[in-house]
Amino acid sequence: MNRRDVLAGAAALTATTVAARADRLPLGDLLGTRYPDPRVEALDKRFRYKVGNAAIERIATGFRWAEGPVYFRDGGYLLWSDIPNNRIMRWLENGHVSVYRANSNYSNGNTRDRQGRLITCEHDTRRVTRTEPDGKITVLIDTFDGKPLNAPNDVVVASDNAIWFTDPGYGIDGFYEGHKDKAELPTRVYRLDPSTGQAKVTAEGIDRPNGLAFSPDEKILYVVDSGITHGGRANIRAFTVEGDRLSGDRVFAEGFAPGFTDGVRTDVDGNVWCSMGWADPKEDGVRCYTPSGDLIGKINLPETCANLCFGSPKKNRLFMAASTSIYAVYVETQGAMVP
Repeated sequence: MNRRDVLAGAAALTATTVAARADRLPLGDLLGTRYPDPRVEALDKRFRYKVGNAAIERIATGFRWAEGPVYFRDGGYLLWSDIPNNRIMRWLENGHVSVYRANSNYSNGNTRDRQGRLITCEHDTRRVTRTEPDGKITVLIDTFDGKPLNAPNDVVVASDNAIWFTDPGYGIDGFYEGHKDKAELPTRVYRLDPSTGQAKVTAEGIDRPNGLAFSPDEKILYVVDSGITHGGRANIRAFTVEGDRLSGDRVFAEGFAPGFTDGVRTDVDGNVWCSMGWADPKEDGVRCYTPSGDLIGKINLPETCANLCFGSPKKNRLFMAASTSIYAVYVETQGAMVP
């Protein structure tokens, strides 16, 4: 065997090793882990959700911008959008990472309906879709009042099967996460009745409505305003849900500027967990607020966090989509997620 053959063999082995590492990261792949993990930070005695012998783990990395995580308990896997790479990724509980959907139309937010189907916001096609059990994609909505939606961003499904989604327009601001185009509608929150196909505006006047989540009893809808990206506000707003309408708009949490929050979820105790980033690196990660709006805990990450969701078979693991990576940590609560 000559030197060229040796080098070629070594290169092939290296490529295989790199592929394997990208495909499956070891548990606890975050340097400096020590129990109890100091990066899970209690700011108040009401934050009783830290597990003493559980640490933050990086379970996948190598993406351009990870967003829209959703967990499938019946399948034992996590899906999330890698928006600039125009794909949806999948992580299995055994650590295997693969492409779930290539050419995803620059998808962003994902959730499940009460029948367990995937609901997705697509930037490039400016629509909300549903993936049927056979893999067929059904378009739920792409226009309102005869005009194209801006670029649907995040989505939740209520117990009456209604689909609530935000439409801030980030996907048409440029070509990196969609395509540059002109907005023909105001930035809004919509409610779609999938049985009739009819949509209605439920909230206006939010600079850039982004992530959204229901309280466990669905009496409150939390909506993130990330308008600071365009000279506006950075807060979380809370609305009272009255059937198919919203009322009582109020600021639930603020103090994010000069950074901002993006994604939001709730746990069974009614606490609000939200992403944080884009400013002081020491603030990158996740914040936890009580139902009354008190900040009681933080999860500190080495990257700006965009979105999050609860998952695992027991719903007690928090998955965090943070820039180029997916992080996870077990917490002493459960997500208010259905199914």
